[in-house]
Amino acid sequence: MTSGPHTVTAPAAEEHALRLRLKPKGPTTGYVDGAWWPRSADLVGELPELFAVLAVRLGRIERVTFHLGDFSEPPRRIVYDGERVRLEGFRSQRPGTVTVIGASDRHRVTLLTVPSDTDPDVAHDVQMTAAHRDNTDTVETLLDRLK
Repeated sequence: MTSGPHTVTAPAAEEHALRLRLKPKGPTTGYVDGAWWPRSADLVGELPELFAVLAVRLGRIERVTFHLGDFSEPPRRIVYDGERVRLEGFRSQRPGTVTVIGASDRHRVTLLTVPSDTDPDVAHDVQMTAAHRDNTDTVETLLDRLK
């Protein structure tokens, strides 16, 4: 780890879309607010695209929590859009989840994290299931669909 925060920037328009599905805004149901299928285990490299989309719901991003075993070891802080964002890994967080927390009202989005090497058809099906408005499956149930 380095002592200073890494600066990350929002991606330029790319030929591939962010692999993210969110439940519609409304009353919260279930254990996750959608699903994210990152392209790698490099959390710092993957976050700028995710932040660019989630900032619409959350405003300024303050913190990201994740399960320690799900990603390569990121720094403790990054700078995104001129603001510091804390990255906190926990052994106690459910594997297969990432939580992104906004600064203004601490609103959060918890996402099922589909492993980057998942078959595209399976990943798509799991993302659609997790993002369905009425889905109340546990994280474990959703991850079992990947097998």
